[in-house]
Amino acid sequence: MGKIWRWYMSMSFMVKMTGGFLIGILLGIVLGEHSSFLAPLGTLFLNLLKMIVIPLVIFSLMVAVNHSNPKELGRIGLKIFPFYLFSTGIAVVIGIILAKITNPGAGFSLPTEVVMDAPIRPSFVDTLLNMVPSNIFNALAQGDILAVVFVSVIAGLAILFMRHSLDEKQQEMGDFLFKLLEAGNEVISKILNGILIYAPIGVLGITANTFGTQGLDTAIALGKFIGTSYLGVIILVGVAFPIMMKVFGIKVIQFYKDIKEAAFTSFVTSSSIGTLPVTIKCAEKAGIGERVAKLTLPIGATVNMNGTAIRFGVAVIFAAEIMGMTLSTPELATIVIIGTMAAIGTAGVPGAGLIGMSIVFTQAGLPIEIVALTAGINILVDMIFTFGNVVGDLVGAKIVDQTEKWKGDTIEESQVIVTSEAVM
Repeated sequence: MGKIWRWYMSMSFMVKMTGGFLIGILLGIVLGEHSSFLAPLGTLFLNLLKMIVIPLVIFSLMVAVNHSNPKELGRIGLKIFPFYLFSTGIAVVIGIILAKITNPGAGFSLPTEVVMDAPIRPSFVDTLLNMVPSNIFNALAQGDILAVVFVSVIAGLAILFMRHSLDEKQQEMGDFLFKLLEAGNEVISKILNGILIYAPIGVLGITANTFGTQGLDTAIALGKFIGTSYLGVIILVGVAFPIMMKVFGIKVIQFYKDIKEAAFTSFVTSSSIGTLPVTIKCAEKAGIGERVAKLTLPIGATVNMNGTAIRFGVAVIFAAEIMGMTLSTPELATIVIIGTMAAIGTAGVPGAGLIGMSIVFTQAGLPIEIVALTAGINILVDMIFTFGNVVGDLVGAKIVDQTEKWKGDTIEESQVIVTSEAVM
């Protein structure tokens, strides 16, 4: 048994995850619906990830804030949010163009018996107000990530100001609290390492259950929709993101090698939030500064939805073809804007993809009942869309970190010049 354990531990994380994924597919195909008995293995893995997410966000954000200052926080925010808007808009455009080429809705008709209630979308003001919880403990219990992010940043800033206070007693208390935060952060890291040891087994359970219970007939019928969705994310990750990174002098291939574990985990779990612990680990491996990674990634996991934006672009053309509608260029331009806002504005809400598609469909004058047609293959497309979301989060963090390093280099160079002039 000891030899098996050592052999298992000696393998790289990616090899173990790939093995679990492939074995899961094989078991799902062979066992069919009977593979559901393996589902608890996957549920346990997802529960472990969800268990660690809230404390990870709290400790990592509060520590990151204390490695920074209010001016830096504002500067990073002014860099990362424009990236979210730009990359999400590009994703919607990619989805629309590809769907125009592949015609995924050709030959489909809307079943008359399909009925679907769209969930209520919170207003922009309500979304902002919900970030400030009336009950902190309730927000923690419900896993309201946006609220947890807000409270963590505020609490981290309070400790930061205490540590830099002119009052010696406040300095001592601030330093003491910071040491506790760093210790807590280390504890979370140890727990996370243990969860990742179990991860390949959890992946096996998720994959076997997904491929065993998913109706292949539905997948074949909606093959164009699935294929267009996957192709869209591949173009986003393989073409659009590399161009963005090249502009900032980032080594694309090495970067993708460094983040492959997070990308793979997001694909299997279909959860940006659930993947966050692995994402933060990969950010460190990719050379993204801890301060930037731990500030931007928790926010990106709840706000930045590049992959989901492709879904909106593909889905609106899919629906238009089913209804026999032709969308004009101004209408498509409006859909790009609405799709971008929907992807960002509803990302932290349960059922975000469904709400976002309802918003876009309403804007385009399309029946939201068509969303139900894609329900059968939702799991399969969610995998690739989440992959796009998480990769987008890491790309944004890497670009911001690169600009921060440039600023640091400029400061160091100016200090060298001043020093040399003083010596002369």
